[in-house]
Amino acid sequence: MHPVGSNWSGNYNYVAARLHTPGTLDELRALVTASSGLRALGSRHSFTAIADASELVSVAALDGHVTLDLEASTVAVPAAITYAQLAEILNRQGLALRNLASLPHISVAGAVATATHGSGDTYGNLATAVVGLELVCADGHVRFFARGEEGFDGVVVSLGALGVVTRVVLEVEPFYEVRQRVYEGLSWEALFAHYSEVTSHGESVSVFHRFGPRTEQVWVKSRVGTDPLVDEGHQLFDAVPADGPRNPVPGSDPARCTEQLGVPGPWSERLPHFRSDFTPSAGEEIQSELFVAREHAVPAIQALRELSHEITPLLLIAELRTMAADRLWLSPQYGQDTVGLHFTWRRQQTAVERVMGLIEAALEPFGARPHWGKVFTARAADLERSYTRMDDFRALRERLDPRGVFVNPWLRAHILAPT
Repeated sequence: MHPVGSNWSGNYNYVAARLHTPGTLDELRALVTASSGLRALGSRHSFTAIADASELVSVAALDGHVTLDLEASTVAVPAAITYAQLAEILNRQGLALRNLASLPHISVAGAVATATHGSGDTYGNLATAVVGLELVCADGHVRFFARGEEGFDGVVVSLGALGVVTRVVLEVEPFYEVRQRVYEGLSWEALFAHYSEVTSHGESVSVFHRFGPRTEQVWVKSRVGTDPLVDEGHQLFDAVPADGPRNPVPGSDPARCTEQLGVPGPWSERLPHFRSDFTPSAGEEIQSELFVAREHAVPAIQALRELSHEITPLLLIAELRTMAADRLWLSPQYGQDTVGLHFTWRRQQTAVERVMGLIEAALEPFGARPHWGKVFTARAADLERSYTRMDDFRALRERLDPRGVFVNPWLRAHILAPT
């Protein structure tokens, strides 16, 4: 048992009295069956109480072997492995994942459980790569769920509510390289007039802005061999290519960012915004993100621009990015292609929560869904209107965890039916 401390950002201090680190699967099973309130703790990159409880468990000390199945094009990994660690292994084998998040430092199980994502018109969130998942349930039994089986689509994005994930099986593909280019000064007029053309300009596209007269930067990531050949001075509508490396937050040091200027490199060193061998920031920030159907992208952005006087005093940077639809019950992309409206805030918790209430109200007509690992204010009664499989998930949770071992106050507030 060890002191628990705070999350990565420092905006949340865990209330848990104990952090368990079992060294074997049997030790974990015994812990789960003896517990009345337990949650799994990953890389601590969530910004809320989602991963807190009276007792926490880390699976980082469990068997860490990685198993490749070349015939099935899959890799089985321990839940606590980070994407940076996994990428290093895959690269040595000439393999790759289809997508990565902005930060490669996060754990696979935590990212999957919260439907964390990268960007791309045709790319699903990271949970869509899961083809199998091993779970220690409340009764101590180890269960394996495979894609296509009943309940699988509810188990993958589980929010930690169904058990402790111990291993995850992911799809892999042959190694590939990516070029990353940054453009500056795209006007709102050009973005709104050509939104689909901008987001499809590469396989992964992020538009960074601070609600000013023009957007700040457009980061375009394209696979080598499929990316369009562009001249050095090529413009993206009225945006011009950056003349040097950039950080998403204008004026910040770009040394921690992945290489740009069209220099080809491994997928794992271009798809994230930040390098795996650097901590991307000191953690002095809070993040929020809401998702709307892609057809509502322009009016949703316009609605936020009308709140810019409330948003910008707290804002470090905002980001627009797209994700493809999926069938995972609690995924924000369930049943619809989406645009993500991301905010990186100054670490002022009370002020951020107040502004997020205004933002959620402004986006309510568009059926906005939150990123589960980031700060939002909507409660279960509000969220069940946009998450149409919420009742199915609640029933699955009751079936797998009738004792409520993995239920915590966050889950009661945001997922479980009001009582």
